[in-house]
Amino acid sequence: MNKIRLKKYWKWFRIATLVYIMIGTALYFLQEKFIFHPKKLPADYQYEFNIPFKEINIPVTDKKNVSIVQFTVPDSLSKGIVLYFHGNRTNISRYAKYATDFTSKGYEVWMIDYPGYGKSTGKRTEQVLYDDALTFYKMAISKVSAEHIIIYGKSLGTGIAAQLASVRDCKKLILETPYYSMDALAKHYFFMYPVMPMSKYSFPTFEHFKYIKAPISIFHGTKDAVIPIKQAKWLAEKKSGTELIVIEKGKHNNLSEFPLYKQKLDSLLH
Repeated sequence: MNKIRLKKYWKWFRIATLVYIMIGTALYFLQEKFIFHPKKLPADYQYEFNIPFKEINIPVTDKKNVSIVQFTVPDSLSKGIVLYFHGNRTNISRYAKYATDFTSKGYEVWMIDYPGYGKSTGKRTEQVLYDDALTFYKMAISKVSAEHIIIYGKSLGTGIAAQLASVRDCKKLILETPYYSMDALAKHYFFMYPVMPMSKYSFPTFEHFKYIKAPISIFHGTKDAVIPIKQAKWLAEKKSGTELIVIEKGKHNNLSEFPLYKQKLDSLLH
């Protein structure tokens, strides 16, 4: 009887192990599908927004183009430039609705699409994302000084924004729904796997914090089901003086609807 039970346990153990390995293999090879959700646009696509804007395309190589949309304000009213690193979905078109949060306060807001998003092309790696962010910054610094540049990251873009702020000066770094690191976020969802050696994208936001000289403000909602608020709290603890603005009942994609978000953002853009 014991031998029969042992055989059954061994059978189910082998099945569970096989399933574990299969899921782990899928997670490794499909991790880009989990992290990035781009929507490509044809090169001749015409953007239509209800506020003034300029489209910039930087042909880095024959196979690489960096697409940028600059939502502008009159030069006489301009306070500076917000470099906006958006989330992981579609392209700039999805995030353009947030531009007026900045232009209404006298800031141009420039949005960049990552490789594979919108009209941006070329290979996408973590280092490429950092390199494109630096190119983005150099465009801004050629127009205004560092004390007139605000770096803003949303969701996926928070890790890229933090890395840029760690290597270049700016007036402020503002992060909306950030993660402690992509590894930490993966660990939250797939705690049963050794995520660090499996990860192709680490985005160690917390490591960049130690090198950031500019003031840091973080927005995060208590009901965020995508990136738990504890990750923002961990980040705030990494650097003294970091401002954590907690939006009660705020979710991952609706913080801009809350009066507290608008009030605090207005004060940061003052």
